[in-house]
Amino acid sequence: MFKRIGNLIRGFIGLFVSDMEKRNPEALLEVEKENLRKQISKYNQGLASHAGLCEHLMSQVKREEQEVKELTAKASAHLKAGNRKLAGEYALRLQKTKEEHAANILQLEDAEKTYNELKNARDISIKEAKDRIESLKQSINETKIAQATAELNEMAAGMINEIGGSGDTLNRLEEMVQEERDKAKGRARVAQHRYH
Repeated sequence: MFKRIGNLIRGFIGLFVSDMEKRNPEALLEVEKENLRKQISKYNQGLASHAGLCEHLMSQVKREEQEVKELTAKASAHLKAGNRKLAGEYALRLQKTKEEHAANILQLEDAEKTYNELKNARDISIKEAKDRIESLKQSINETKIAQATAELNEMAAGMINEIGGSGDTLNRLEEMVQEERDKAKGRARVAQHRYH
């Protein structure tokens, strides 16, 4: 029973809100614009986090490039000096660093690709939302013009009906005026013949 009462109350509130939205679509449009701004801000924060990951990977790749150069030089120098054990250790570290470097380059490429896809998706979504908002704004303006035109037409129709309704009165008035005019002309005619 309480559930049914709750549903009834929610129904009345829903009707009230719907009626308010219909009466003031501009306010609803402003709320949606604000929601879009919040969503863009939230999306940009996520995008910034992903861009941070890309930057971290770029720094790591640059460090590894430098490390590969240094390890190559050290392994080569120890090999020339006849220090095979140290040259071997540097060669192993060099091999491991090159593998990590190759993996990080692939990770960076994927991260950059994902970043660009996310950025493009954001831009497309924002453009579509803005276009839709502009279209709705235009529709609201057109609706207002149509409503104003309809009201003017209704007023004009009402005026015609009122004038048409008072047309009987005007007709009677016209007949009375015509009758009085005819009587006055008749008296003038009689008066004219009397004195001749």
